[in-house]
Amino acid sequence: MKRYNKPQAHRPKKRVATKPANLLYPIPAVMVSCGIKSQDHNLITIAWAGTVCSDPVMVSISIRPSRHSYKIIKDTGEFVINLVDSNMVREMDFCGVRSGKDMDKWSILKLKKAASSVIETPQIAISPLSLECKTKQILKLGTHDCFIAEVVGTSIREDLINKDGKYALDRARLVAYNHGEYYDLGKKLGSFGYSVKK
Repeated sequence: MKRYNKPQAHRPKKRVATKPANLLYPIPAVMVSCGIKSQDHNLITIAWAGTVCSDPVMVSISIRPSRHSYKIIKDTGEFVINLVDSNMVREMDFCGVRSGKDMDKWSILKLKKAASSVIETPQIAISPLSLECKTKQILKLGTHDCFIAEVVGTSIREDLINKDGKYALDRARLVAYNHGEYYDLGKKLGSFGYSVKK
C-alpha cells in the first residue's frame, strides 16, 4: 500500500475577486535571438514563453506585431530561446526596453554570438542553455501573436551536465520574471513526485 505524505495544514486568507489579468507568475525570463543575415541579427526579451509539447519538443513565444523582432522571426521562421542567469539580468532588461530598429544590441551590450547547430540564427554565447526553434504555426490572438515552434537543437553549458548525463540547471541561477520584477531562483523545495515517495 502506498504511503502519502500528509499535506501541511494551511489557514486560508481572505481572497478578493478582480478583473481578468495576466498574473500567471513566476515565469521564465528569456532573451530571444533572431535573424539569419548578420545585419538583421537582433535580441528581444520575452516573458511570455513556455513549453507546449514533449514529443515533438515544442515551445511557444508571444510577441506584439509592432515589435522589430516580430517581422524578422515571421520572415525567417526561426529563432533561439536563450535562458538567462543572474549575470545576464541587466542585458536582458535592456533588450526589453530598447528596439533593434534604433541600435545593434549585440554590439552595445558586447554580447558574443555562438553558432547554432541546426538553424542559422545565432545563440548568445554566455547563455547557460539555448533552444534552437523552427516556427510551425503563428496564432493571432489579439495584442500578441503566439509563435508555436519545434525545438530542433539544444546547447547547454558543459558544467551544467552531471557525470551521469543529467542536467543540473539548479546550478545555473536561472532568472524568473514576477509581475514586473526579476528574481534569482531560490532554494529547492522538493523534486517531482517527492510527495508520494516512501
